[in-house]
Amino acid sequence: MGRRIGEGTTKGATMRHSTNRILTTHVGSLPRPHDLLDMLKARLDGEEIDTSEFSAKLSNAVEQMVGLQHEAGIDIVADGEMSKPGHAVYINERLEGFEARPDADLGYYRKEKESFPEYYEDYFQRAHLGGAIAPTAPLCCVGEVKYIGHEALKADLVNLQAAVDKFGCEEAFMPCAAVTGVGFNEYYPTEEAYMFALADALAEEYQGIIDAGFLLQVDDPFLPHVYMDESLDDKQRIAKAGMYVDAVNHSLKGIPEEKVRFHTCYGINQGPRIHEPDLPDMIDQVLRVRAGAYSFEAGNPRHEHEYHLWETVKLPEGKLIIPGVITHASSVVEHPEYVAERIVRFAERVGRENVIASTDCGFSSQAMYKTEVEQRVVWAKMKAMCEGAKIASDILWS
Repeated sequence: MGRRIGEGTTKGATMRHSTNRILTTHVGSLPRPHDLLDMLKARLDGEEIDTSEFSAKLSNAVEQMVGLQHEAGIDIVADGEMSKPGHAVYINERLEGFEARPDADLGYYRKEKESFPEYYEDYFQRAHLGGAIAPTAPLCCVGEVKYIGHEALKADLVNLQAAVDKFGCEEAFMPCAAVTGVGFNEYYPTEEAYMFALADALAEEYQGIIDAGFLLQVDDPFLPHVYMDESLDDKQRIAKAGMYVDAVNHSLKGIPEEKVRFHTCYGINQGPRIHEPDLPDMIDQVLRVRAGAYSFEAGNPRHEHEYHLWETVKLPEGKLIIPGVITHASSVVEHPEYVAERIVRFAERVGRENVIASTDCGFSSQAMYKTEVEQRVVWAKMKAMCEGAKIASDILWS
């Protein structure tokens, strides 16, 4: 009899702390191989594809990505989101009750676009969502939300398990969209009812990942948009953010906190980004999420200074932080010595055992042929992060 998912190398272990050195990870998405992109695009375009050939290419891509992570020295690996056309697009394949609304404007980045119209008009056309293999249209909920992604999830779990077994990886995670990032509602009577319906549906995917023996990462780049919404006053922002977090926690009901990573970021990769909220504005709500670790941007110039917040905010007992110490917002490869400095700053404030070094965000949140950071540069950055973690470990455990 074959081995059941979750009985391989990872063994369903809970999240490790950096007990004798700084561990390394990343946020999830990685550049997909072009032959896989060809088949993903054809499938999205409605073309007939050879399903066995697609399955083989997908399995090979996951193995390749885990191998590259292992070679770079990353401790906690992922499948790179190889099967997913994009952060939002894959949700339409796994949830029922939605239709695409290409002309809908959800108001994201409005103040940024108004402040720098020429820059963002060009940027959104050639990169970011505009560079994806398929147009990313907002999803509108027009019926009861149901989870239908069981077979796709099973394939992802099998591929990741095979890859971590091959390379002997001790710990692996799988990223999933949070309830806050799934379209807009025209079916449920209230926004809260919609959020909790999404939570019930996505909980099936979350629990499947946990049952398979992997860590779950909940990706929420949309929570910061509440704080950027100029139609809300401060009291309304706090109330809406609180409702969002309540819905996220509902989706995690019954899952041990020590098996959950919560990632938040700001959605835009490369740009001025002057209207983003600071992490201190959101930290109370972030720490309310029932997770064992909190991942956030800290490696780019808009947010690097925010490590100071841990001088006044106490990290809850037993929790971890996963700060970005290299950024997806630039092709400059960070010097390992500077990466080490960034890591040490956090370790001095929350304890060395409570820090895992990571990236700011994913390097290919949308599947595209030409990623904003070129593939070889991505891996040079990853290696710099791992080298920096070794330097920081020597300092912290000297």
